[in-house]
Amino acid sequence: MRRADRLFLIINALRGRRTALQARQLAETLGVSLRTVYRDVADLQLSGVPIEGEAGVGYVLRKGSDIPPLMFTADELESLVVGTRFVRAFAGEKLAAGAQAALVKIEAVLPPELRERSSRTRIYAPIWRDEESVAFAARIDQLHAAIEAQRVLRLFYKDEVGHESEREVEPLCLAFWGGKWTLGTWCRLRRDFRNFRPDRIERFEETGEVFESAPDRNLASYLQAMRGYYSGLE
Repeated sequence: MRRADRLFLIINALRGRRTALQARQLAETLGVSLRTVYRDVADLQLSGVPIEGEAGVGYVLRKGSDIPPLMFTADELESLVVGTRFVRAFAGEKLAAGAQAALVKIEAVLPPELRERSSRTRIYAPIWRDEESVAFAARIDQLHAAIEAQRVLRLFYKDEVGHESEREVEPLCLAFWGGKWTLGTWCRLRRDFRNFRPDRIERFEETGEVFESAPDRNLASYLQAMRGYYSGLE
């Protein structure tokens, strides 16, 4: 666990408590040593967080301390839980792990009744981890990384009728359409925006080139073009 995450969880474990929380309990919850807890608490105190107590006694937040709580309504919480389940089921492993970690942090600050509500959510997105789905999740992660780094990709693509082509593209975004993903790009062959389904990409490779975001072929222009295209189908 990252140190920043530990500090966040320590503060929220102390929030709203009327009795002191033992350092040993914090250590067990966080999976770290007592020495690490003592050091983290001392650092929080030095940074101005109003934690009172000491080693061997326990810790509390000073009464009346102005640390606003993070709170959600039951509906907001259910949306977060459901969203996390969908990300875990359909996104890449990196995004799935991030969503799950975020939910753990959120649930750590919830009152018991809302924490119980989150466990009762009845909307699911089953996770299948066969060889094919694991490979596809890895592909989504790789495409996502290329988008973030603005790396030009060479796609070896097969369309819906089986026609094969090679395209050099500037990847702009990934979109999930409730069953299928699409990769939104600027296609250098067609000199226009094009969507490609990751499940139809035979393989792809990085060209080694990093593209610059241009006003006529950036994400904002792509989204505007897609809005115009789909509105014209109505």
